[in-house]
Amino acid sequence: MKVKHSNIILIGMPGSGKSTVGPLLAQSISRDFLDTDLVIQASQKRALQDIVNTDGQAALRLIEEEVLLSLVYYDHVIATGGSAVYSEQGMMHLKADGIVIFLDTDLATLESRIDNFNTRGLAKRADQTFAQLFDERLPLYRKYADIRINCAGLSPEEVCVKIITELESDNT
Repeated sequence: MKVKHSNIILIGMPGSGKSTVGPLLAQSISRDFLDTDLVIQASQKRALQDIVNTDGQAALRLIEEEVLLSLVYYDHVIATGGSAVYSEQGMMHLKADGIVIFLDTDLATLESRIDNFNTRGLAKRADQTFAQLFDERLPLYRKYADIRINCAGLSPEEVCVKIITELESDNT
């Protein structure tokens, strides 16, 4: 498979499958995998929820932006946190040598997958519902996506096949 961009960046809502599809995709195309949520947790030496509880969602977004801007990787599949799209600088940094793939998953599916909404470490306002968060982020995912993958009813393996097919036919 020939890909014009070094990195493949996965974006989408929590529960869209970025951390599940990412390693499968990386293995399928012989690349390394990186999950930015894990990078954040390692750099801060604490869980995302602890950052939100202690310092607030704005602090998590700032830390996430710093981590995104510090990434210098080549030939990786990178799964971003769901809130990465709030950082225009961070997304432009990733897009500089990467193709951004939006794992587009409908709200009902996401809600069925997320049973720990209030303890997951999401960069959201305390009064914000998951549906409100979805509505807020959807335009940002669409804005930054080079490729949109409709994940409705697909297994992680099927999503990988769709991504690979799109990358092989991509002209960006």
